[in-house]
Formats: sequence, structure tokens, C-alpha cells
Amino acid sequence: MRNINITRVLLGGLLAGLVICFGEYIVGWLILGEQWAEVLAEAGTGELGAAQIASFAIIALLYGIALIWIYAAIRPRFGPGLKTAIIAGLTMWVVAYFLVCAYVIVIGVYPAGLLIVAAVWGLFELPIAAVAGAWLYQESDAA
Repeated sequence: MRNINITRVLLGGLLAGLVICFGEYIVGWLILGEQWAEVLAEAGTGELGAAQIASFAIIALLYGIALIWIYAAIRPRFGPGLKTAIIAGLTMWVVAYFLVCAYVIVIGVYPAGLLIVAAVWGLFELPIAAVAGAWLYQESDAA
């Protein structure tokens, strides 16, 4: 069994993270931006600042790295390629989107409708990000 190529996990992960950043910008700002602004105003937190936006971008990049690490970890079992990238994306979606959104819906922190839209968006966003990042991933030559 080959070793995971950490350099390629980071490279592919950063690309996947950029795809996630772009997707989150579309859903969080362009599609749901006004609704989120209303929710944050009602909560008394006001508009998001530069530090919060930068934090979201860093989190998205870390999600991308974790996503490609999952791809690299399951690649020996499922083989390289599209199918494995989609499996990795769906796995990450269950852990990072579905379960987190379900938890937040249960405790009632944010409106369920907004979280459901975000979760459904992620169902497409994460597999696309995984395919992009997997495109850059290669196994290391060391066995």
C-alpha cells in the first residue's frame, strides 16, 4: 500500500477549499445573503466583519484539505477517479454539513429553512470540490 502524498493532499485540498469558498459565497451571500443578514440582526450580532469572513475562508480551506485527505485515504479501496472523489465528497457532506445542520436545527439556533438550503447546497458543492481536488492528487512513489 502506498503512502498518502501529503504535499498533494495540501495542493488538492487548497483547490477543493477554493471551490468550497466560491460555493459558500454564492449560497451565503448571493442567494441567502439578505435572509442571513436579517437573522444576524435579530440575534443582535450585526453584519459580519472582515475577521469573520476571513475565518470562514480559512475554515473552507481546511474543509478542502480534510476532503482530499478522505479521498486519499479511501482511494486504495475504491480506486482513483471520479467515483471515489464523489464518495469522499458525500462522506464529508454527512459529517460536516448534514450532521452539523441537523444538530443546529434540533437546538433551534437558526431557522431550519436556511440550514436546509445550505445542507442541500453542500450535497452538490462538496462532491464538486472533491472532484476538483482529486484531479490534483497523486500517490507518492514510496510504497
